[in-house]
Amino acid sequence: MSSSLQDLFDHNREWAAAMVREKPTFFTDLLAQQSPQYMWIGCSDSRVPANQITGLAPGEVFVHRNVANVVVPTDLNCLSTIQFAVDQLQVKHLMVVGHYGCGGVKAALNDTRVGLADNWLRHIKDVRDRHAALIAATPEDFRVEVLCELNAIEQVMNVAQTTVVQDAWARGQSLTLHAWVYALSDGLLRDMLMTVDGAGGLESIYQAALAGVAAKRRNTAA
Repeated sequence: MSSSLQDLFDHNREWAAAMVREKPTFFTDLLAQQSPQYMWIGCSDSRVPANQITGLAPGEVFVHRNVANVVVPTDLNCLSTIQFAVDQLQVKHLMVVGHYGCGGVKAALNDTRVGLADNWLRHIKDVRDRHAALIAATPEDFRVEVLCELNAIEQVMNVAQTTVVQDAWARGQSLTLHAWVYALSDGLLRDMLMTVDGAGGLESIYQAALAGVAAKRRNTAA
């Protein structure tokens, strides 16, 4: 085994020992049925770990990640994960979380070829094209930032329109969707004010969230 991989096993043993020292029942508790209140749909970027960002322990957040946190009706992997979280785990909150500086969003904005992922990033180009006027009105230095925000909002719309979520709301299940964006620069989450807890009023919430993006005062600290 290479030394770099051995390091992972060494760190794993150190982590496991630390968890037991802090809470002797940590791992036996994890053997019980998981019952997270939250689902996180985020980017695969290695700098955006859901548990650490939110301060949640293993078992407290159900996670799905892909390039640029995209939710589309043809992705059975993502939809199956949402269905399990909503129907089986009965999560209360589902967050779609983008992050500033996302390489996938940047590639989509600039039509940069990256390989097979170009086909996946077509979904973000659709978001770009839908909001071309807003992006064009944004200073060039902040266009990636704006598209990251718009993408998170649009993906919540996509989640809201899935049959899984529509059916959950129809039967009165408590489920709230959120669009957030994480800043690598300071480790803080930004709420895009796209918070949806039922099928009613979806369009007005969506339009208000878009207006919030357009009205935001941009600065280098975002």
